[in-house]
Amino acid sequence: MIYIGNHLSASKGYLAMGKHEVKLGGNTFAFFTRNPRGGKAKDIDEDDAKALMTFLEENNFGKLVAHAPYTMNLCSDKENIRKFALDMFIDDMKRMEYTPNQYYNFHPGSHVGQGFEKGCEYIINALNVALPEAKTTTVLLETMAGKGSEIGRTFEELQYIIDRVELSDKLGVCFDTCHTWDSGYDIVGDFDNVLKEFDSIIGLERLKAVHLNDSMNEREAHKDRHEKLGEGYLGKEALSYVINHPLLQGKPFILETPNEDDGYAEEIKWVRSINN
Repeated sequence: MIYIGNHLSASKGYLAMGKHEVKLGGNTFAFFTRNPRGGKAKDIDEDDAKALMTFLEENNFGKLVAHAPYTMNLCSDKENIRKFALDMFIDDMKRMEYTPNQYYNFHPGSHVGQGFEKGCEYIINALNVALPEAKTTTVLLETMAGKGSEIGRTFEELQYIIDRVELSDKLGVCFDTCHTWDSGYDIVGDFDNVLKEFDSIIGLERLKAVHLNDSMNEREAHKDRHEKLGEGYLGKEALSYVINHPLLQGKPFILETPNEDDGYAEEIKWVRSINN
């Protein structure tokens, strides 16, 4: 059984997201914990959150993959931006407890010229402050394309962070197919060895979720531009191999392709049709 879904708007509430995903044919989904550009989050309706949790159980959903706002740069060179990011992170950890035992995914951040080690120092310090608030949530570092000064372009960079976080048992990784391809890993020609390398450096037990995206770019472009499934450089054959890989079964697959509802419904239908 595969868990497949897409990114949904939380504007109409929690239960509405679950019902909407079922209409699209999915059984997991992603959502932003607040406005993607950050700032104050809308108050959570506790009854609505409980209704979603009941709905997920009744409809055999996999784990959800909440997403931090894009503005949350924990390793900025500006102290006020780092504080803004950390405050959001801590608040999000508390908010995630209204939907317990799910995943919270975030981009490690961009060091903006300070250097990898300095950037990681800030990220590690922030995680050490925020993770005690993650009572039931597993926090996922996302594999990144490596544009600009992004941290997380290699498995080694993610493991560097994981190794130095005090509550590392609360950490996992979200494997983005577009980002990982754009960063240089050969998903099309040698996906087995990509997973073997991931396992040797990070450990497959930490690979908790997959962002299933095609890419507009050739491998190692470091650009991060998602494409609809089968219409980019990864193609349907390689993506089908990823979807059906025995080491990835049972994990939530989240579509972040440039689609509206009809497009997502078609992609979900295709993923289900080829899942062995």
